[in-house]
Amino acid sequence: MSVVAISPRPHPSGRTSRNRLVRRRANPTLTITVDLAAAATSPRLNRLLELLGELAASGEGRLSHDAADHPPITADPSVIRILTGPRSVQQGDRVVPLTRIEYDLLLFMAERPRRVFTRLQLLNQVWGYDHAVARTVDVHVRRLRAKLGVDTPLLTTVHGVGYRLADEARVSVER
Repeated sequence: MSVVAISPRPHPSGRTSRNRLVRRRANPTLTITVDLAAAATSPRLNRLLELLGELAASGEGRLSHDAADHPPITADPSVIRILTGPRSVQQGDRVVPLTRIEYDLLLFMAERPRRVFTRLQLLNQVWGYDHAVARTVDVHVRRLRAKLGVDTPLLTTVHGVGYRLADEARVSVER
C-alpha cells in the first residue's frame, strides 16, 4: 500500500492580486491510498504511481510505503511516451535521444494514427518544405526505427505510397 500526501503551495506574498490579505488556513492535505496487493498493476495505475512519484520527488508531496516488500514499479518498455512539454520521448524508463526532425516526425505520426502519408506530405508537414529529396524521409524513418527498436513495428511502410503509424504501436502523446 502506498500513501501520498500532497499539500498545496502557499501564496508567496500572502496577498491576492488586488492587495487584499489572504487568510492562511491550516495546511490542507490530500491523501491518496493505493492498494498494490493485486498480482499485476494496469498501465493506468502504473502511470498514476509514476506521476505521484514525480510529485514526491519535486518536493510537493510525500511518498510513504506501508510494506517494504513491493518491488519498484518499472514502466512497460513496449510503450512509447511522447512528452510534448519537454519535447522528449520515453520508452519504458529510458529517455530516447531523438533529433528535432525525428521527434517531430514521431509526434506527427502519433497524432494522426491510421493515416498513410506520402514522402512529399511528410516533407511538407514535418520538415516545412517539399523541395528536398523524398528519400530523406526514408533515412529519418530508418533511424527512428533503430533508436526505438521495439519488438512490434512502430512505423510501417505502405509500399508504393508512404508511411503510417502501425496499428500495434503503443504510443501515447502527453501534453
